[in-house]
Amino acid sequence: MLGQKKWRASVETPIPQRLAMPENLRMPNTTLNAIRLHRPCETGWRKLLKHLGKTSADDEPLSLLTILDSNGLNDALWCLRAMLEHDRHWRLYAVWCARQVQHLMTDPRSIAALDVAERHANGQATDQELAAARDAARAAALAAARDAARAAAWAAAMDAAWAASWAASWAAARDAARAAAMATRLREVCAEIDAQVTT
Repeated sequence: MLGQKKWRASVETPIPQRLAMPENLRMPNTTLNAIRLHRPCETGWRKLLKHLGKTSADDEPLSLLTILDSNGLNDALWCLRAMLEHDRHWRLYAVWCARQVQHLMTDPRSIAALDVAERHANGQATDQELAAARDAARAAALAAARDAARAAAWAAAMDAAWAASWAASWAAARDAARAAAMATRLREVCAEIDAQVTT
């Protein structure tokens, strides 16, 4: 997976905020050199190079959809860091993904954070508002994790192994469906960007 080193790499090596891209580049595209600057994991990198029939990085335009088809959704999402010129689209896509599971959010701080993140992507909320919403959502997530831990301990005490395995199988099926929906939506966002660039 390209993104396995994502946090460590971004801390160790400063990455330029914007990379020079050819003027005629249809979006959303990147290049292998732009991806390489972010230090992808070797496994995902080799997989992408093999798919492209290449042995090293270059500056040839590389479509996000090609990365999605080659390496899958996780690596395609990781590569968004090499396409900062479409940051607004990626932020709105992230909000869309989170809204797919909004019905599972029981704390209003989490839902409010989605609203602020969407407004921020559209230039209607400040960085400070986004940071405050993020902190509130993080507190809500920690509270939910504590509640989940208590519930898990209670379930174990009640010998709920059968129920847990049944729930896990349904959760796996739901996760697969969500991943497919996320990949489909990412393709739609790419088409929207392409339509904006070509008009």
